[in-house]
Amino acid sequence: MGAPGHTEGLRQNMKQELLEERKKRMAELLADPAYVPMKLKELAILLGIPKEQRDELKEVMDALVAEGKAGISKKGKYGRPESFSLTGVFSGTSKGFGFVAIEGWAEDVFIPPDKTGGALNGDTVRIVTENGKKGRRTEGTVIRVLERANEKLVGYYQKSKNFGFVVPDNQKIGCDVFIPQGKDMGAVTGHKVVVNITDFKDGKQNPEGKIVEILGHINDPGVDILSIVRAYELPEEFPDEVMAQVEGQIPDAVPEKDKAGRLDLRDVPMVTIDGEDAKDLDDAVSLSKETGGGRTVYRLGVHIADVSHYVTENSPLDKEALRRGTSVYLVDRVIPMLPHRLSNGICSLNAGEDRLALSCLMEFDGAGRMVSHRIAETVIRVDRRMSYTDVNQIITYEDQETMERYEELVPMFFLMKELADLLRANRMKRGAIDFDFPESKILLDEKGKPLEIRPYERNAATRLIEDFMLAANETVAEDYFWQEVPFLYRTHDVPDPEKMKSLAVFINNFGYTVRSQKGEIHPGELQKLLGKIEGTPEEALLSRLVLRSMKQAKYTVINSGHFGLAAKYYTHFTSPIRRYPDLQIHRIIKENLRGGLSGKRMGHYERLLPEVAVKTSALERRADEAERETDKLKKCEYMSRFVGEEFDGVISGVTSWGFYVELPNTVEGLVRVNDLTGDYYLFDEHSLELKGEMTRRTFKLGQKVRVRVTGTDKFSRTVDFAWVGDCPAKQEE
Repeated sequence: MGAPGHTEGLRQNMKQELLEERKKRMAELLADPAYVPMKLKELAILLGIPKEQRDELKEVMDALVAEGKAGISKKGKYGRPESFSLTGVFSGTSKGFGFVAIEGWAEDVFIPPDKTGGALNGDTVRIVTENGKKGRRTEGTVIRVLERANEKLVGYYQKSKNFGFVVPDNQKIGCDVFIPQGKDMGAVTGHKVVVNITDFKDGKQNPEGKIVEILGHINDPGVDILSIVRAYELPEEFPDEVMAQVEGQIPDAVPEKDKAGRLDLRDVPMVTIDGEDAKDLDDAVSLSKETGGGRTVYRLGVHIADVSHYVTENSPLDKEALRRGTSVYLVDRVIPMLPHRLSNGICSLNAGEDRLALSCLMEFDGAGRMVSHRIAETVIRVDRRMSYTDVNQIITYEDQETMERYEELVPMFFLMKELADLLRANRMKRGAIDFDFPESKILLDEKGKPLEIRPYERNAATRLIEDFMLAANETVAEDYFWQEVPFLYRTHDVPDPEKMKSLAVFINNFGYTVRSQKGEIHPGELQKLLGKIEGTPEEALLSRLVLRSMKQAKYTVINSGHFGLAAKYYTHFTSPIRRYPDLQIHRIIKENLRGGLSGKRMGHYERLLPEVAVKTSALERRADEAERETDKLKKCEYMSRFVGEEFDGVISGVTSWGFYVELPNTVEGLVRVNDLTGDYYLFDEHSLELKGEMTRRTFKLGQKVRVRVTGTDKFSRTVDFAWVGDCPAKQEE
């Protein structure tokens, strides 16, 4: 007689073999073209399985569902996996598991590491789900990858004797890429490389690939940013046919024949106002004021470079501009939408040079209300190139030295402040939301090392230009909406009511409220909230939460309004050098000004614009993400020199694994729960607080704390802090 353990092992093996045999038979039944989805009871009757054995049938069916070989409907009917499959986008994690976002579902579907089916972050996949178990989110299995998002990856190469691996920079790719012998281009350990994936495998093995570019060693200057450029597939060099068009067709100065037939505004005093280091100057402003007969009229001109005169439809330049969608402003370089000969040359509104423009000429009354406008093709000549700093010195501080330098223009600058204040007050009155986050300015040395990080604050001059550009964008959008011409609008949808409800509950913890009507919140309510929190410790935090609760702005052919600006009509008209949608609508406007759009041309734009809207919205998001990643990278590198040093900061986020602290220079780092020794901390997801069980110590959003820098990880672009204590109270003077 065998040992009990041996007998039990045999019994388990037999049971497993029986289960496998039953699974095989059931999978064959489901695959039969004549089979229609059935509930468990119906299946049992069909197969003649008695009532007492239905649990065994359920075990078989549940195993098939778990393996992705069967699907189950909401009504409990079993069928082929594709019968009840769902399509969504897979989001990976460094741990190997992932989530799939399904349109219309409130919660993502959890995909365990062994059920990803070889899907990588960003892939469009087909999944089947198991019944959500009580207390757990719905689990799923990837049964097919429909569309790959990662045919190329950027990463760190590690060489072994007969093969190598690439560790992807993207932390959401939860596996390394295997590089067979002879497919490494001679790369050595420490190289940053671009790898083409040649075989994605099925999730049970690592994907396989070949190296197609060596970017340099991980420590070489500029390789860190170049890795991000490649990872986001940002195009650097312009194709030969584009440069041939630039060399052969783009002049250095505006020929006289190009000025003919245009409204001549060269005698109108006007200026450009930009940052000191800006080179692509695509907007100029002019302003005059007339009073008399009991009325006041402000005449504001917003003059935009006529880029479409040089970038004609379907030319190599145009196709490349659409492929890029936008200029990308990385911390150490600009990747322009157009070659420099246009962006910094003939299309840049350089002082003292004749330039072609598309001008929005607006008249406002004494209360800042628009009374008339005209859009015209013009020829202009900018008088002075002004910086935000100098204009701010004049209109905010009345700095004598600066005022003397620009003596002839000073009256116009004060006039501009006067009108801008009126326009902003009117915008605020209707409920527009004005976010005022400190942006980072990261200064680098010649080798790309960060020297300093400081908040880049808006001032009166930057706001003034914003006010005038907003006025022009709204004016153009409303004009073309009522003309019923195919057009591209910049829209911002009403926020999701559930997100607004969560925001309302959360801000209540700080003693603030927002009113809603039928679940909808007017932008004016959010504007009032931002006004109330101004100057408080929680201002930065709550402002960000309000922003995160709103939807992303995008380009659309339907004018659905702009929630954040509380505007019925809005477009992007003012930056055709660096944004393709602006360039696109300039063409439509000019064609319309020259005698209207024929039915054929209307049809042409109706077919063309939806694709342009979708594509440019996606390219804008890509640029934003790349810019954020380079900022995070340089902030991390900068903080590495301060390991062991202490700083004061504000808690900017709280999670179950710790809390994030933001320093005055905008750097954010994590204090981990595991490092808060001497107590057990519980996370309250409703008030977003960490509470100590014994000490009763609480860490909450907006709280001022003192932290020590404990480490940085350039690879994951993160900074680690240790909590030192609360900020010492400052003495009142």
